[in-house]
Amino acid sequence: MKRTVLSLLCLTISLLSVQAFDADRQLQYCAEQTQRALALLRPYQFNQEPRNILTTDTGKGWNCRPAVAEEWCSGFWPGILWMDYAYLKQGGSGKKAEAARVREAAEGYTDVLGFLAERPVFDHDLGFLVINSFLKGYEQTGDERYKRIALACADTLANLYNPKVGTLLSWPRHVTDFGGHNTIMDNMINLELLLWASENGGSRLLRDIAINHAVTTMRHHFRPDGTCYHVAIYDTLTGEFLRGKTHQGLADYSTWSRGQSWAVYGYTMMYRYTRDPLFLAFAQRVTDAYLKRLHETSDDWVPRWDMDDMRAQAPKDASTAAIVASALLDLSGFVGGFKGDYYRDAAVQMLTDLSSECYQSRERNVAFLMHSVGNHPAGSEVDASIIYADYYYIEALLKLKR
Repeated sequence: MKRTVLSLLCLTISLLSVQAFDADRQLQYCAEQTQRALALLRPYQFNQEPRNILTTDTGKGWNCRPAVAEEWCSGFWPGILWMDYAYLKQGGSGKKAEAARVREAAEGYTDVLGFLAERPVFDHDLGFLVINSFLKGYEQTGDERYKRIALACADTLANLYNPKVGTLLSWPRHVTDFGGHNTIMDNMINLELLLWASENGGSRLLRDIAINHAVTTMRHHFRPDGTCYHVAIYDTLTGEFLRGKTHQGLADYSTWSRGQSWAVYGYTMMYRYTRDPLFLAFAQRVTDAYLKRLHETSDDWVPRWDMDDMRAQAPKDASTAAIVASALLDLSGFVGGFKGDYYRDAAVQMLTDLSSECYQSRERNVAFLMHSVGNHPAGSEVDASIIYADYYYIEALLKLKR
Protein backbone atom coordinates (compact mmCIF):
# COMPACT_ATOMS: atom_id res chain seq x y z
CA MET A 1 0.00 0.00 0.00
CA LYS A 2 2.78 2.43 0.93
CA ARG A 3 4.55 1.72 -2.36
CA THR A 4 1.33 2.35 -4.30
CA VAL A 5 0.84 5.72 -2.57
CA LEU A 6 4.48 6.67 -3.20
CA SER A 7 4.24 5.66 -6.85
CA LEU A 8 1.09 7.71 -7.32
CA LEU A 9 2.71 10.70 -5.61
CA CYS A 10 5.78 10.48 -7.82
CA LEU A 11 3.64 10.08 -10.93
CA THR A 12 1.66 13.17 -9.95
CA ILE A 13 4.86 15.16 -9.49
CA SER A 14 6.13 13.92 -12.85
CA LEU A 15 2.91 14.85 -14.63
CA LEU A 16 2.91 18.28 -13.04
CA SER A 17 6.47 18.80 -14.26
CA VAL A 18 5.46 17.84 -17.79
CA GLN A 19 2.42 20.10 -17.65
CA ALA A 20 4.49 23.01 -16.36
CA PHE A 21 6.95 22.68 -19.24
CA ASP A 22 5.45 23.91 -22.51
CA ALA A 23 7.10 21.90 -25.29
CA ASP A 24 5.00 23.62 -27.94
CA ARG A 25 6.22 27.03 -26.82
CA GLN A 26 9.85 25.90 -27.09
CA LEU A 27 9.22 24.35 -30.51
CA GLN A 28 7.83 27.69 -31.65
CA TYR A 29 11.02 29.31 -30.36
CA CYS A 30 13.04 26.81 -32.43
CA ALA A 31 10.93 27.61 -35.49
CA GLU A 32 11.58 31.33 -35.05
CA GLN A 33 15.32 30.79 -34.60
CA THR A 34 15.38 28.58 -37.69
CA GLN A 35 13.75 31.33 -39.73
CA ARG A 36 16.34 33.82 -38.49
CA ALA A 37 19.13 31.43 -39.41
CA LEU A 38 17.72 30.76 -42.89
CA ALA A 39 17.45 34.50 -43.52
CA LEU A 40 21.18 34.91 -42.87
CA LEU A 41 22.03 31.86 -45.00
CA ARG A 42 20.22 33.15 -48.10
CA PRO A 43 21.05 32.87 -50.94
CA TYR A 44 21.60 29.24 -49.95
CA GLN A 45 24.92 27.57 -50.62
CA PHE A 46 23.78 24.03 -49.97
CA ASN A 47 27.31 22.66 -50.01
CA GLN A 48 28.07 24.70 -46.89
CA GLU A 49 26.46 23.19 -43.77
CA PRO A 50 26.11 25.09 -40.44
CA ARG A 51 28.46 23.89 -37.70
CA ASN A 52 28.93 26.38 -34.84
CA ILE A 53 28.67 29.92 -33.51
CA LEU A 54 31.57 30.87 -31.27
CA THR A 55 31.40 33.35 -28.41
CA THR A 56 33.83 35.59 -30.32
CA ASP A 57 31.59 35.78 -33.40
CA THR A 58 29.93 39.11 -34.02
CA GLY A 59 27.64 38.26 -36.94
CA LYS A 60 25.45 35.91 -34.84
CA GLY A 61 24.99 33.57 -37.83
CA TRP A 62 26.20 30.01 -38.29
CA ASN A 63 29.78 29.30 -39.26
CA CYS A 64 29.52 26.79 -42.09
CA ARG A 65 31.81 24.03 -43.29
CA PRO A 66 31.91 22.21 -46.63
CA ALA A 67 29.53 19.27 -47.00
CA VAL A 68 32.21 16.60 -47.32
CA ALA A 69 32.60 13.14 -45.79
CA GLU A 70 35.32 14.49 -43.48
CA GLU A 71 32.82 16.88 -41.86
CA TRP A 72 30.90 14.66 -39.44
CA CYS A 73 28.33 17.32 -38.55
CA SER A 74 26.95 17.92 -42.06
CA GLY A 75 23.77 15.92 -41.44
CA PHE A 76 22.57 17.82 -38.38
CA TRP A 77 21.35 20.98 -40.09
CA PRO A 78 19.17 19.19 -42.66
CA GLY A 79 17.90 17.04 -39.78
CA ILE A 80 16.91 20.15 -37.84
CA LEU A 81 15.09 21.47 -40.90
CA TRP A 82 13.19 18.20 -41.38
CA MET A 83 12.12 18.23 -37.74
CA ASP A 84 11.10 21.88 -37.92
CA TYR A 85 9.10 21.02 -41.05
CA ALA A 86 7.39 18.18 -39.17
CA TYR A 87 6.39 20.63 -36.46
CA LEU A 88 5.24 23.38 -38.81
CA LYS A 89 3.15 21.21 -41.13
CA GLN A 90 0.96 20.24 -38.18
CA GLY A 91 0.32 23.88 -37.35
CA GLY A 92 -2.68 24.45 -39.63
CA SER A 93 -3.09 26.70 -42.65
CA GLY A 94 -1.22 29.56 -41.03
CA LYS A 95 2.00 27.54 -41.02
CA LYS A 96 1.75 25.95 -44.48
CA ALA A 97 3.76 28.58 -46.34
CA GLU A 98 6.48 28.61 -43.69
CA ALA A 99 6.58 24.80 -43.70
CA ALA A 100 6.97 24.76 -47.49
CA ARG A 101 9.93 27.13 -47.30
CA VAL A 102 11.61 25.05 -44.62
CA ARG A 103 11.05 21.86 -46.63
CA GLU A 104 12.65 23.45 -49.69
CA ALA A 105 15.75 24.29 -47.64
CA ALA A 106 15.77 20.81 -46.05
CA GLU A 107 15.73 19.17 -49.47
CA GLY A 108 18.62 21.30 -50.68
CA TYR A 109 20.82 20.70 -47.65
CA THR A 110 19.99 16.98 -47.76
CA ASP A 111 20.44 16.42 -51.49
CA VAL A 112 23.96 17.81 -51.45
CA LEU A 113 25.01 14.82 -49.32
CA GLY A 114 23.92 12.30 -51.95
CA PHE A 115 27.54 11.75 -52.98
CA LEU A 116 28.00 9.70 -49.79
CA ALA A 117 26.34 6.74 -51.50
CA GLU A 118 28.94 6.73 -54.25
CA ARG A 119 32.30 6.89 -52.47
CA PRO A 120 34.27 4.64 -50.10
CA VAL A 121 33.66 5.04 -46.40
CA PHE A 122 35.81 7.68 -44.68
CA ASP A 123 34.94 6.68 -41.12
CA HIS A 124 32.11 5.66 -38.81
CA ASP A 125 30.46 9.09 -38.98
CA LEU A 126 28.78 8.08 -42.22
CA GLY A 127 25.96 7.01 -39.92
CA PHE A 128 25.62 10.46 -38.35
CA LEU A 129 25.61 12.04 -41.80
CA VAL A 130 22.88 9.82 -43.23
CA ILE A 131 20.62 9.14 -40.23
CA ASN A 132 20.14 12.82 -39.53
CA SER A 133 19.50 13.89 -43.12
CA PHE A 134 18.19 11.15 -45.41
CA LEU A 135 16.38 9.10 -42.76
CA LYS A 136 14.71 12.19 -41.30
CA GLY A 137 13.80 13.25 -44.84
CA TYR A 138 12.46 9.81 -45.73
CA GLU A 139 10.39 9.82 -42.56
CA GLN A 140 8.73 13.06 -43.62
CA THR A 141 8.39 12.56 -47.38
CA GLY A 142 8.58 8.86 -48.22
CA ASP A 143 10.97 9.80 -51.03
CA GLU A 144 12.33 6.48 -52.39
CA ARG A 145 15.52 8.19 -53.53
CA TYR A 146 16.34 8.98 -49.91
CA LYS A 147 15.73 5.34 -49.01
CA ARG A 148 18.05 4.09 -51.79
CA ILE A 149 20.83 6.42 -50.68
CA ALA A 150 20.48 5.36 -47.04
CA LEU A 151 20.55 1.66 -47.97
CA ALA A 152 23.66 2.14 -50.10
CA CYS A 153 25.39 4.02 -47.27
CA ALA A 154 24.53 1.26 -44.79
CA ASP A 155 26.32 -1.25 -47.02
CA THR A 156 29.27 1.11 -47.25
CA LEU A 157 29.44 1.61 -43.48
CA ALA A 158 29.45 -2.16 -42.93
CA ASN A 159 32.85 -2.33 -44.64
CA LEU A 160 34.38 -1.01 -41.40
CA TYR A 161 33.34 -4.14 -39.50
CA ASN A 162 36.15 -6.37 -38.24
CA PRO A 163 34.74 -9.84 -37.43
CA LYS A 164 37.81 -10.70 -35.34
CA VAL A 165 37.07 -7.78 -33.05
CA GLY A 166 33.30 -7.70 -33.34
CA THR A 167 33.00 -3.92 -33.86
CA LEU A 168 33.13 -1.31 -36.57
CA LEU A 169 36.43 0.52 -36.89
CA SER A 170 35.86 4.16 -35.96
CA TRP A 171 38.83 6.07 -37.38
CA PRO A 172 40.82 4.24 -40.08
CA ARG A 173 43.29 7.13 -40.10
CA HIS A 174 44.09 6.63 -36.40
CA VAL A 175 44.91 2.90 -36.39
CA THR A 176 48.64 3.66 -36.26
CA ASP A 177 48.16 6.44 -33.68
CA PHE A 178 46.24 4.23 -31.26
CA GLY A 179 48.15 1.05 -32.04
CA GLY A 180 45.17 -1.05 -33.05
CA HIS A 181 41.53 -1.25 -34.11
CA ASN A 182 39.88 1.73 -32.42
CA THR A 183 36.17 1.93 -31.56
CA ILE A 184 34.78 5.08 -29.97
CA MET A 185 31.60 5.33 -27.94
CA ASP A 186 30.12 7.74 -30.50
CA ASN A 187 29.95 4.77 -32.87
CA MET A 188 26.94 3.39 -31.00
CA ILE A 189 24.81 6.03 -32.74
CA ASN A 190 25.86 4.91 -36.21
CA LEU A 191 24.45 1.43 -35.60
CA GLU A 192 20.97 2.80 -36.22
CA LEU A 193 21.71 3.08 -39.93
CA LEU A 194 22.54 -0.63 -40.08
CA LEU A 195 19.47 -1.64 -38.05
CA TRP A 196 17.16 0.56 -40.09
CA ALA A 197 18.57 -0.78 -43.35
CA SER A 198 18.09 -4.40 -42.25
CA GLU A 199 14.38 -3.63 -41.71
CA ASN A 200 13.94 -1.73 -44.99
CA GLY A 201 15.28 -4.01 -47.68
CA GLY A 202 18.90 -4.39 -46.60
CA SER A 203 20.75 -7.55 -45.60
CA ARG A 204 20.06 -9.30 -42.29
CA LEU A 205 23.84 -9.27 -41.90
CA LEU A 206 23.65 -5.53 -41.17
CA ARG A 207 21.54 -6.23 -38.10
CA ASP A 208 23.97 -8.91 -36.96
CA ILE A 209 26.89 -6.49 -37.29
CA ALA A 210 25.08 -3.86 -35.22
CA ILE A 211 24.22 -6.34 -32.48
CA ASN A 212 27.75 -7.78 -32.37
CA HIS A 213 29.18 -4.27 -32.13
CA ALA A 214 26.85 -3.34 -29.28
CA VAL A 215 27.53 -6.54 -27.32
CA THR A 216 31.31 -6.31 -27.78
CA THR A 217 31.19 -2.69 -26.65
CA MET A 218 29.23 -3.72 -23.54
CA ARG A 219 31.97 -6.17 -22.62
CA HIS A 220 35.00 -3.93 -22.99
CA HIS A 221 34.07 -0.25 -23.15
CA PHE A 222 32.74 0.25 -19.63
CA ARG A 223 34.11 0.45 -16.11
CA PRO A 224 32.55 -1.41 -13.16
CA ASP A 225 30.55 1.70 -12.19
CA GLY A 226 28.84 1.87 -15.61
CA THR A 227 30.81 4.82 -16.98
CA CYS A 228 32.61 4.47 -20.30
CA TYR A 229 35.93 5.10 -21.93
CA HIS A 230 35.85 7.25 -25.02
CA VAL A 231 38.02 4.84 -27.03
CA ALA A 232 38.47 1.07 -26.85
CA ILE A 233 41.59 -0.31 -28.57
CA TYR A 234 41.64 -3.88 -29.90
CA ASP A 235 44.33 -5.96 -31.58
CA THR A 236 43.50 -5.72 -35.27
CA LEU A 237 44.53 -9.31 -36.02
CA THR A 238 43.42 -11.26 -32.95
CA GLY A 239 40.53 -9.10 -31.75
CA GLU A 240 41.89 -9.00 -28.20
CA PHE A 241 40.84 -5.96 -26.14
CA LEU A 242 44.00 -4.02 -25.30
CA ARG A 243 42.98 -0.94 -23.33
CA GLY A 244 40.50 1.89 -22.86
CA LYS A 245 41.55 5.51 -23.23
CA THR A 246 40.24 8.97 -23.94
CA HIS A 247 40.53 11.24 -26.94
CA GLN A 248 38.22 14.14 -26.12
CA GLY A 249 37.85 13.67 -22.37
CA LEU A 250 39.91 14.92 -19.45
CA ALA A 251 41.82 11.67 -18.86
CA ASP A 252 41.67 7.94 -19.52
CA TYR A 253 40.01 7.43 -16.12
CA SER A 254 37.48 10.26 -16.40
CA THR A 255 33.84 10.34 -17.48
CA TRP A 256 33.66 12.43 -20.64
CA SER A 257 30.06 13.59 -20.47
CA ARG A 258 29.13 13.45 -24.14
CA GLY A 259 30.68 10.00 -24.44
CA GLN A 260 28.38 8.75 -21.68
CA SER A 261 25.43 10.39 -23.42
CA TRP A 262 26.22 8.43 -26.60
CA ALA A 263 26.02 5.26 -24.50
CA VAL A 264 22.64 6.26 -23.04
CA TYR A 265 21.25 7.12 -26.47
CA GLY A 266 22.89 4.20 -28.26
CA TYR A 267 21.70 1.38 -26.00
CA THR A 268 18.22 2.85 -25.79
CA MET A 269 18.17 2.85 -29.60
CA MET A 270 19.41 -0.76 -29.67
CA TYR A 271 16.46 -1.83 -27.55
CA ARG A 272 14.04 0.15 -29.73
CA TYR A 273 15.10 -1.88 -32.77
CA THR A 274 15.75 -5.30 -31.23
CA ARG A 275 13.51 -5.46 -28.11
CA ASP A 276 16.29 -7.52 -26.56
CA PRO A 277 16.01 -7.19 -22.73
CA LEU A 278 19.82 -7.33 -22.55
CA PHE A 279 19.98 -3.91 -24.17
CA LEU A 280 17.15 -2.49 -22.06
CA ALA A 281 18.94 -3.51 -18.88
CA PHE A 282 22.22 -2.09 -20.10
CA ALA A 283 20.60 1.19 -21.21
CA GLN A 284 19.35 1.59 -17.64
CA ARG A 285 22.77 0.77 -16.22
CA VAL A 286 24.59 3.45 -18.22
CA THR A 287 21.76 5.92 -17.64
CA ASP A 288 21.84 5.40 -13.89
CA ALA A 289 25.61 5.88 -13.93
CA TYR A 290 25.18 9.13 -15.88
CA LEU A 291 22.51 10.50 -13.54
CA LYS A 292 24.51 9.55 -10.45
CA ARG A 293 27.61 11.37 -11.68
CA LEU A 294 25.51 14.32 -12.85
CA HIS A 295 24.02 14.83 -9.40
CA GLU A 296 27.45 14.51 -7.79
CA THR A 297 29.15 17.08 -10.02
CA SER A 298 26.61 19.58 -11.38
CA ASP A 299 24.45 22.27 -9.80
CA ASP A 300 21.76 21.81 -12.45
CA TRP A 301 20.69 19.23 -15.07
CA VAL A 302 23.39 20.23 -17.55
CA PRO A 303 26.73 18.47 -16.93
CA ARG A 304 30.27 19.76 -16.99
CA TRP A 305 32.01 18.84 -20.25
CA ASP A 306 33.81 16.10 -18.28
CA MET A 307 32.37 14.97 -14.96
CA ASP A 308 35.84 14.71 -13.44
CA ASP A 309 36.83 18.28 -14.28
CA MET A 310 36.21 19.78 -10.85
CA ARG A 311 37.48 23.27 -11.58
CA ALA A 312 34.99 25.96 -10.60
CA GLN A 313 35.18 27.37 -14.14
CA ALA A 314 34.82 24.03 -15.95
CA PRO A 315 32.50 24.69 -18.92
CA LYS A 316 29.09 23.05 -19.17
CA ASP A 317 28.01 21.00 -22.19
CA ALA A 318 24.43 21.65 -23.26
CA SER A 319 24.74 19.15 -26.11
CA THR A 320 25.12 16.29 -23.62
CA ALA A 321 21.96 17.28 -21.77
CA ALA A 322 20.03 17.46 -25.04
CA ILE A 323 21.23 14.02 -26.17
CA VAL A 324 20.35 12.41 -22.84
CA ALA A 325 16.95 14.13 -22.64
CA SER A 326 16.02 12.77 -26.07
CA ALA A 327 17.10 9.26 -25.11
CA LEU A 328 15.33 9.33 -21.74
CA LEU A 329 11.99 10.17 -23.33
CA ASP A 330 12.26 6.89 -25.24
CA LEU A 331 13.72 4.92 -22.36
CA SER A 332 11.01 6.05 -19.94
CA GLY A 333 8.36 4.45 -22.13
CA PHE A 334 10.31 1.23 -22.52
CA VAL A 335 10.91 0.86 -18.78
CA GLY A 336 7.52 2.04 -17.56
CA GLY A 337 6.39 2.14 -13.96
CA PHE A 338 8.04 4.10 -11.20
CA LYS A 339 11.49 4.10 -12.83
CA GLY A 340 10.06 5.13 -16.18
CA ASP A 341 8.40 8.10 -14.48
CA TYR A 342 11.75 8.99 -12.92
CA TYR A 343 13.48 8.96 -16.32
CA ARG A 344 10.73 11.03 -17.91
CA ASP A 345 10.84 13.60 -15.14
CA ALA A 346 14.63 13.81 -15.47
CA ALA A 347 14.26 14.47 -19.21
CA VAL A 348 11.76 17.26 -18.53
CA GLN A 349 14.09 18.80 -15.95
CA MET A 350 16.93 18.75 -18.49
CA LEU A 351 14.74 20.41 -21.11
CA THR A 352 13.55 22.96 -18.56
CA ASP A 353 17.12 24.00 -17.79
CA LEU A 354 18.09 24.04 -21.47
CA SER A 355 15.08 26.25 -22.21
CA SER A 356 16.07 28.84 -19.63
CA GLU A 357 17.76 32.19 -20.10
CA CYS A 358 21.03 30.55 -19.07
CA TYR A 359 21.20 28.17 -22.02
CA GLN A 360 18.92 29.39 -24.81
CA SER A 361 20.61 31.68 -27.34
CA ARG A 362 17.52 33.82 -27.96
CA GLU A 363 18.51 37.18 -29.41
CA ARG A 364 22.24 36.57 -28.86
CA ASN A 365 22.56 34.43 -31.99
CA VAL A 366 20.41 32.29 -34.31
CA ALA A 367 21.14 28.91 -32.67
CA PHE A 368 18.72 27.33 -30.21
CA LEU A 369 21.28 26.78 -27.45
CA MET A 370 24.56 28.14 -26.10
CA HIS A 371 27.23 26.60 -23.87
CA SER A 372 28.25 23.38 -25.61
CA VAL A 373 31.74 21.92 -25.84
CA GLY A 374 33.22 20.22 -28.89
CA ASN A 375 36.78 19.03 -28.28
CA HIS A 376 38.02 20.57 -25.05
CA PRO A 377 41.54 19.06 -25.06
CA ALA A 378 42.08 20.51 -28.54
CA GLY A 379 40.62 23.89 -27.52
CA SER A 380 37.97 23.51 -30.24
CA GLU A 381 34.40 24.80 -29.87
CA VAL A 382 34.65 25.39 -26.12
CA ASP A 383 31.55 27.17 -24.76
CA ALA A 384 29.96 27.54 -28.18
CA SER A 385 26.65 27.03 -29.93
CA ILE A 386 27.10 23.76 -31.82
CA ILE A 387 24.73 22.30 -34.39
CA TYR A 388 24.28 18.87 -32.81
CA ALA A 389 23.13 20.39 -29.52
CA ASP A 390 20.27 22.04 -31.41
CA TYR A 391 19.49 18.80 -33.27
CA TYR A 392 18.97 16.71 -30.15
CA TYR A 393 17.17 19.56 -28.38
CA ILE A 394 14.46 19.86 -31.03
CA GLU A 395 14.30 16.05 -31.32
CA ALA A 396 13.63 15.81 -27.58
CA LEU A 397 11.00 18.56 -27.73
CA LEU A 398 9.14 16.76 -30.52
CA LYS A 399 9.19 13.52 -28.54
CA LEU A 400 7.79 15.28 -25.48
CA LYS A 401 5.09 16.99 -27.54
CA ARG A 402 4.02 13.58 -28.88
